[in-house]
Amino acid sequence: MEPLEIEVKFYLENAVFIRDKLLSAGAKSSGRLFESNICFDDADDSLKAKQSLLRLRKDKKVTLTHKSKPEAGETEFKVLKELEVVVSDFDMMRNILEILGYHRTLVYEKYRETLTMGKTKLCIDRMPFGDFMEIEGSKADIRNLAQELGMSWDRRITDNYRSMFKIIQQRLGLSFSDITFDNFNTVKLDIGPFLPLFEAKSA
Repeated sequence: MEPLEIEVKFYLENAVFIRDKLLSAGAKSSGRLFESNICFDDADDSLKAKQSLLRLRKDKKVTLTHKSKPEAGETEFKVLKELEVVVSDFDMMRNILEILGYHRTLVYEKYRETLTMGKTKLCIDRMPFGDFMEIEGSKADIRNLAQELGMSWDRRITDNYRSMFKIIQQRLGLSFSDITFDNFNTVKLDIGPFLPLFEAKSA
């Protein structure tokens, strides 16, 4: 059985405050890393059609990840089947994927600090368009921890960063298609009006 990744995101107005609150509550940090990610698809863009993801990531290690939606629908949480393997060489793995017929569809960057509380993982992400936190674990633990942190459940986000960027790109008419810090250097962005477009709609 493929392992399931269960998570939600929240926008952070003050990432330092939330980080300090987590550390005070006993969370353990494994450090902050810069990530470079490349997403791939085949010639027919069949992964996109199936709402699947093939991603090559480099931080302190290199990982190749495939994510896909489970058969049962889920609206309250972001739930994906996830397969991941560590590989030894980022450039070589990219070349192999390209030789096999996969093409690059997106490059995105972020700074991520990963913290753990029990079996729950919290990732504080600085994206080029804002600060967010992912909470990953069991559904009950995610809900409880969000409440303890004072996060409004109605403001949770179940979209991925690619989908969020697409909304920003279309609304602002951005000419670039990669989510990099260099690309956003000259973009004047007020993220506030976009947040209701990201947030999950309660049933």
